[in-house]
Amino acid sequence: MNRTIAGNTLADLTFRAAEAYGDRPAARYQCEPDTWEQVTYTELADRVADFGAGLIDLGLAVGDRVAVLGSTRLDWSVAHLAIVAAGAVHVSVYPTNSPEECAWVLGNSEARAVVCENAEQVAKVAAVRDQLPALEWVIVLDGEAGGAVTADEIRRRGRECGPEELHRRAGAVTPDDPYVFMYTSGTTGPPKGCVLSHANYRSIMTANTALEEAEGSSSDADMVLYLFLPLAHAFALLFQLLAFDRGGVIAYWGGDTARIVPEVMAVRPTHLPSVPRVFEKVYTLAVGSKPAEERERILAAAALGVRVRDLVEAGEEVPAELQTRFDAADTALFQGVRALFGGNVELAITGAAPIAKEILEFFYGCGVPVMEGFGMTETSTGATVNTPRHHRFGTVGRPLPGIEAKTAEDGELLLRGGNIFQGYYKMADASFGAVSDGWLHTGDLASIDEDGYVSIIGRKKDIIVTSGGKNLTPANLENDLKRSPWISQAIMHGDRRPYPVVLVTLDPETVLPWAQAQGLPDSIAELSRHPRVLELVAEAVDAANAKLAPPEQVKKFAVAERDLSQETGELTPTLKIKRKVVGENFTAEFDALYGD
Repeated sequence: MNRTIAGNTLADLTFRAAEAYGDRPAARYQCEPDTWEQVTYTELADRVADFGAGLIDLGLAVGDRVAVLGSTRLDWSVAHLAIVAAGAVHVSVYPTNSPEECAWVLGNSEARAVVCENAEQVAKVAAVRDQLPALEWVIVLDGEAGGAVTADEIRRRGRECGPEELHRRAGAVTPDDPYVFMYTSGTTGPPKGCVLSHANYRSIMTANTALEEAEGSSSDADMVLYLFLPLAHAFALLFQLLAFDRGGVIAYWGGDTARIVPEVMAVRPTHLPSVPRVFEKVYTLAVGSKPAEERERILAAAALGVRVRDLVEAGEEVPAELQTRFDAADTALFQGVRALFGGNVELAITGAAPIAKEILEFFYGCGVPVMEGFGMTETSTGATVNTPRHHRFGTVGRPLPGIEAKTAEDGELLLRGGNIFQGYYKMADASFGAVSDGWLHTGDLASIDEDGYVSIIGRKKDIIVTSGGKNLTPANLENDLKRSPWISQAIMHGDRRPYPVVLVTLDPETVLPWAQAQGLPDSIAELSRHPRVLELVAEAVDAANAKLAPPEQVKKFAVAERDLSQETGELTPTLKIKRKVVGENFTAEFDALYGD
């Protein structure tokens, strides 16, 4: 079965998809909560043609950079596909970026135009417009905004001039032409603009297709992708392209994080890309918040599920006694967990940050295959991945077809393949992201076993060296602590200090209901100092420490009065922790832990 219709570039993907899939649904979206509208592939191509032709009529030239500043929605996809069809280069901007961050990305990329979601995003650009000499046009998707061209005007221009020039340009794009300037989320320093070519993204799409064909996955015609991750990130963008390439349907979230689970249940997706925090929260609801005895029974049932599903995947017979116990567990537990994801998930991919092995085993045992992978913006999203048929939980899987992996003498993971980026735009950085003889220096420390499974040990820049010379990797302890139902974030500290300590933040979704039932204060700040809460955190710290050698164990902990956030600069848009910012914002808390 031919699983791809894309050509050598992504410029004409929309029009190829319309020819191949016609009236098949391409997208679903909500105008109002719980009211889903549908767009076919033919209609999607018409929308892209109108918008792309309108941009050309406005004056957009081949090679110009155009940014999109908005949340994940159908109009974002239309704007993106129209920009690249017009021979221009898409520039990623996160909708949560501040005006100053927008100024950096738009200025560094020399964007000639920016497509804004609404008046609120237009206002961000207006606040820094005097810093952007290359910016000529601001376009607003929803309604009107001062100084902005409306999307209706762009579409009107496109309909009047017709799509001929747009199609000519789309056909003239070459694989080596820049496709996107994808800006990293910037855990250290300003975001870097990764130049990714059409060939780079086409390479990673080809690798995914080859992998799924080898795995014998089901028909793409049944693919339903629920998409809530920011499309400004490489992870979500890849899944969008794969869905449109294969004739699947994308169900766009409604924009409210509190409604993700209800929407997933309504959409019943087959594919669900996500970040670990979402799976961690569901795991906490299903397991972590239960009494100890019940939790043990649940985990034992999930372990049984893992055993049976591994036998099935290996083509081996399941003993009758094991099948009977499995069927009982399926009725009592597994069906309910699958229902939280709509009941149809064939593949959920987690990436962008580490996730605990126990969480992956739990979901897999329940019949929700959450598979961990590894990649970077610099690798056009992907590099390694586990699959339902070939997985080793605790690793990030094996390299995708066509991608090579090895470790340097110091343990740094090196990657090579057609998906490796073209460098940072107007920015050289020899310490990270360097490419030597085709090998990308990832900045991650890793090991690779005899079967090719890659295990990420930690980031080179995150390694803590105590004043006694002990090298510590914080990821393991931090991930263990985040499995506690009471803890939202955990940050180990101790570089050039006599011993490691940890700062934790409380998870309001679990702590506040518990506190209310106990008659305790309803303020996170007050609870962070309450003896009952400190006891809960101490238990979690002791359990995490028990897995470590004495020099690696944290000696003290502090509980922050608030959670980390993007607004305070401590989290990236993909929820990665900016350790330097956390260290600066919580200097007093860390210093107090070394006070005596």
